[in-house]
Amino acid sequence: MDYGYEIDILRTSSSTFINYCYIVTDLTSKKAIIVDPAWELEKIVNRIKELGVHLKAVLLTHSHYDHVHLANPLVEIYGCSVYMSKIEIDYYQFSCNNLNGLMHLDQIDIGKLQITCLTTPGHTAGGMCYYLPSSLFTGDTIFTEGCGACYFDGASAEQMYRSVQFIKKSLSNSTHIYPGHSYGRSPGYTIKELMKYNIYFQIDEEKQFVSFRMRGNQKRLLDFK
Repeated sequence: MDYGYEIDILRTSSSTFINYCYIVTDLTSKKAIIVDPAWELEKIVNRIKELGVHLKAVLLTHSHYDHVHLANPLVEIYGCSVYMSKIEIDYYQFSCNNLNGLMHLDQIDIGKLQITCLTTPGHTAGGMCYYLPSSLFTGDTIFTEGCGACYFDGASAEQMYRSVQFIKKSLSNSTHIYPGHSYGRSPGYTIKELMKYNIYFQIDEEKQFVSFRMRGNQKRLLDFK
């Protein structure tokens, strides 16, 4: 189905970190947003130029450095707005230029893009996912293969459980998931497919979910692909 937008996937890296950021373009106006721009500014700027789009907004899923550090450079180049959960901003005292705080179910309109903001804490105190028809940008809340770690300041495995359950129950199984990292599977798998590949989507009992998420001796937490 044609939803009137296009997603361009960028894989960027620095040392052992590999991130995925996303340029989403309204095909009518050629206005665009970028989600969690990371590491390689020149690569991102060159891709924006190649696409011939007008960057209007930076959407940040949470405040960890590998998801936010190119926000200010892009504001300086394009004069775009930056969006993040107000809970996240307040809890971590995050700041950058042109920053706007968001609440659960707020909507951002860029051209004909209608982006719904979903507060999904767990990995951080105020993590946020961004929903367009058929697509959800999840940062470190949900990966194709798992969910974000819950041992950081402000993190909560109990809140992560509730965020995963909210996404499972609120969105169509055909919704495509675009996470901030990959552990081997490419971005874009559907919620229906995550029910097969992602154990956190298979656990329906909170105590079991929390125990498994917080188990000891976890490996591969930063083994990005």
